[in-house]
Amino acid sequence: MQETLQQVLDWVAAQGIWAPILFIFVYAGAAVAFIPGSILTLSAGALFGVVKGAALVSLGSTLAAAISFLLGRFALRGWIEKKLAHKPAFKAIDEAVAREGWKMVLLLRLSPVFPFTLLNYGLGLTRIGFWPAVLASWIGMLPGTILYVYLGSIAQVAAGGTTTAQKILYGVGLLATLVVTVWITKIAKKALSGKLEAPEPASPTVSDVNEA
Repeated sequence: MQETLQQVLDWVAAQGIWAPILFIFVYAGAAVAFIPGSILTLSAGALFGVVKGAALVSLGSTLAAAISFLLGRFALRGWIEKKLAHKPAFKAIDEAVAREGWKMVLLLRLSPVFPFTLLNYGLGLTRIGFWPAVLASWIGMLPGTILYVYLGSIAQVAAGGTTTAQKILYGVGLLATLVVTVWITKIAKKALSGKLEAPEPASPTVSDVNEA
């Protein structure tokens, strides 16, 4: 799979002005096909640089999330339900999304306790609307996207004719990106652990006792 992806990326890189657009669709198609996007995300940094690469990956991953959401809700609903039936974690996610809506989707994207490609489809089974799910996914995936693209761009910096000062600045930027991403992920994970727990039943009130 890695060799095939590399061949596809080499072909995309050779397409000149069409390369960015083709990359978006290749990324989206791979994610819809359950192919992990980490290799493509790292490659985006090497091919396009940090800013442009992060923008392209963000568009591709959001497009994939939108397509998979619709497939999970309509065309492939039965198949996805069977695939997730044996995953108790998804039941908790389903209940949490019903309570919290887009905020829960945002936390799931910031702290991926569920595989990215499968979550794209799984959200289609929940009661959240299409646009809240897509927008929350887009925002929640940004920190991880920027970090992976930054890591992938290291190869480009090492191969280019950059000065020592530029490399130092680049390293400081990478370290800052890593620290911020880890910090955000830890906060999201802590918040997520509480929201995935089933809510405790409310204590009976005096009126409930009297009615009984």
